Amino acid sequence: MHRKTSRNGAVVFTILIFALGVALVLLTWQLVAGSIGLAALATAAIVGCLAASSIHMVMQWEKAVVMRLGRFNRVAGPGIVFTWPIIEFYSLRVDQRVMATYFGAEETLTSDLVPVNVDAVVFWMVFSAEKAATEVENYSVAVSWMAQAVLRKAIGRASLNEVAMRRDQIDSELKEVLEEKLSCWGIDVIDVEVRDIVVPKELQEAMAAEAVASRERNARMILAEAERDISEMLKDASAAYADDPEAMRLRTMHLAYESVKQSGGTLVIPSAFSEGFTDSRDASDVVNAVNTAVKG
Repeated sequence: MHRKTSRNGAVVFTILIFALGVALVLLTWQLVAGSIGLAALATAAIVGCLAASSIHMVMQWEKAVVMRLGRFNRVAGPGIVFTWPIIEFYSLRVDQRVMATYFGAEETLTSDLVPVNVDAVVFWMVFSAEKAATEVENYSVAVSWMAQAVLRKAIGRASLNEVAMRRDQIDSELKEVLEEKLSCWGIDVIDVEVRDIVVPKELQEAMAAEAVASRERNARMILAEAERDISEMLKDASAAYADDPEAMRLRTMHLAYESVKQSGGTLVIPSAFSEGFTDSRDASDVVNAVNTAVKG
């Protein structure tokens, strides 16, 4: 359940002040004149209105901007605020809590002429009630329109890839620009977050195909680099074995042993392959030794 604070207490307080003013006038009139007529009711209504317009309750999160004869006089509250009737009134109750304003840019062209829909939210608060009341007509609406205009400009300066991949940078840019523009209205920008970026459906398939092709290219490049590294390693190994025939024969025997061990069968060596064993011992002796080692 979404809960929102209420000003019902302040409204009830104003009604009670009005009713108390009316009751006091009628009671006094009754005591003095002995009867209550139309004049008494009219006087009581006027006094009640004056009392209600002179005593105000400002909530903890609010500031009241008090004007005197049309000029700014002071910022009052929270609590009970008194004003002179007729010559003073408070023109605006400024909510100084953190506010969240959702805004968006529909079908905005990026620098590479791709239309995108972007949704974002800005968190802000009023730090100067005087400026918010005297420098801008409706500061809440002004924040929304200003954020939307700044977002459109930011998207227009970036390509689609930059908009999609550099959200944090766009958030920082929006926050910096909005802080500069809204500070003269007494508004501080706490944070800006891009919530969603929607690309037209006809471009989504093309972007997906491009991403797949890019991944395949990267995979082939990695495979080619691995093949190059392996060939260089084999070249180094062949150079080492070329200078040491005994090491080459031992390596051949080890490979034969590993092959028979994994298969669990009998080693069959082609005649050309067995020439590497014929230096000091017969090839059949080597094969029998390897088979015996595997079976053992």
